[in-house]
Amino acid sequence: MAAYVRARAGAGGWPRLGWPLWRRIACGKLQLPRDLAWLYFERFDALAPRSAAQRLERAEAAAACASDHELEQLRNQFSVDTLQFLLFLYVQQLNKVSLRTSLIGEEWPSPRTRSQSSSLIGKSTCQNKNWNDLEHQAFVLNHLSDLLELLLDPDQLTASSHSTHSSLVSLEAVRALSFLIEGSLNKAKTVHPLHELALWQPFHVKNGYSKISRTFSFPKLEGWLRSCLTVNPFGMSACLKSGKKLAWAQQVEGTTKRAKIACNAHVVPEAYRIVVMSQVYKQTLAKSSETLEGAHVRIHRCNESFIYLLSPLRSVTIEKCSNSTFILGPVQTAIHIHSCDSVKVIAVCHCLSISSTTGCTFHILTPTRPLILLGNQAVTFAPYHTHYPMLEDHMGRTGLATVPNYWDSPMLVCKENSDASVFQLLPSSEFYTFVIPFEMEGDTTETPGGLPYAYQKALRQREQKIQVWQKTVKEAGLTKSQRKQFQQAQSRQRGRILFTNRRSSEDR
Repeated sequence: MAAYVRARAGAGGWPRLGWPLWRRIACGKLQLPRDLAWLYFERFDALAPRSAAQRLERAEAAAACASDHELEQLRNQFSVDTLQFLLFLYVQQLNKVSLRTSLIGEEWPSPRTRSQSSSLIGKSTCQNKNWNDLEHQAFVLNHLSDLLELLLDPDQLTASSHSTHSSLVSLEAVRALSFLIEGSLNKAKTVHPLHELALWQPFHVKNGYSKISRTFSFPKLEGWLRSCLTVNPFGMSACLKSGKKLAWAQQVEGTTKRAKIACNAHVVPEAYRIVVMSQVYKQTLAKSSETLEGAHVRIHRCNESFIYLLSPLRSVTIEKCSNSTFILGPVQTAIHIHSCDSVKVIAVCHCLSISSTTGCTFHILTPTRPLILLGNQAVTFAPYHTHYPMLEDHMGRTGLATVPNYWDSPMLVCKENSDASVFQLLPSSEFYTFVIPFEMEGDTTETPGGLPYAYQKALRQREQKIQVWQKTVKEAGLTKSQRKQFQQAQSRQRGRILFTNRRSSEDR
């Protein structure tokens, strides 16, 4: 594929790959559905650094499209860095067939994959493979040769698409590799892209850089990278080991495990903030703080709790949680839910993906289609239905708008998920708004973007019934004794309804 797009520099393939050519490659040569082709293109494009104003401008342009044809014309204007996109496809393992070269290999570490390089990583204290930065380091080291070969110019490869001892790596290729690798010269106080470090004079002997040809020796560059590559000092493992402990949660009486909440905001550059939250149990936790702003939040094994994180967030991962409700501030990039049971997530986010969940409900506002990955059962999607005073301000800071909104158009990504019965849209008869019970400064007084007509109508009809009932009771002329009997009857009825609903949820 690398050679294919390089040969089409005049047709939107090099140095930036346009949506039209990628659509032709993905749909024509790789036999991918168009929606899936756009999914990978859009997800990578969303990683590009853009200001909040630029993100809002894009959302406005998409919302202004009156037809699928107009939307496609807009997409035809988009392009991505070709070499970085190739790296993105490699680590995602987009497909299991080869496009004349090599997109075949081991999958990027995730909760359902395990690295075979036990000799490198040794015994880890972090059992969650998706959070284990040692696993990620091992993956890059194991596939470093393939990654570099993917970036080589065609004339630097053999007929079988492999490098030789004399192969040269262009500066553009090393610049693209900065998508995966960064570094520091002062114990991670200042972070630099890989290509900036590679051009530093003292490293030229080790990485084989030539100022004349502006290229690197393939074997020397690979050797230099292998000798220098370390575990991410800003990753999950480092935060769990040496991050600052936060006293946000209470210790619930009768439980053996203590809630663990930590962050690294005090020691890392702003773009690398992480907040880890684990084992919050049977409590309500509510926070809006600078520590959360722009942070990557990881929530793990939280049960029977209400967790409010009302700040603009960078990304959120929720894993192995049950019987809990998560109310999140706007999430600039992605929310991923994995191995959760009976959780409810209420959020505005750029994208949502779920895997291995059972009985979960998602009240979301999102400009992209929610992704249903493997292993889900009884998923419910519903419109975003709450607000807090700073919500619209936080949405503006994360570049999230109210339109377009694809909460009701989930996408079944894997073939095993071909049965659309894995999800449902919440019936309007079961819809209620959600009230955030905290006072804050701010101007938002209603749900941004409003509610879909069917849900708004259901709320209005329910309110009208309540008003009619209240009027009937008021005009009945009940005595004091009758009013007391009536109130007692109402209380008993509410108790029976509560008990019935609780039993129903347990049965499910």
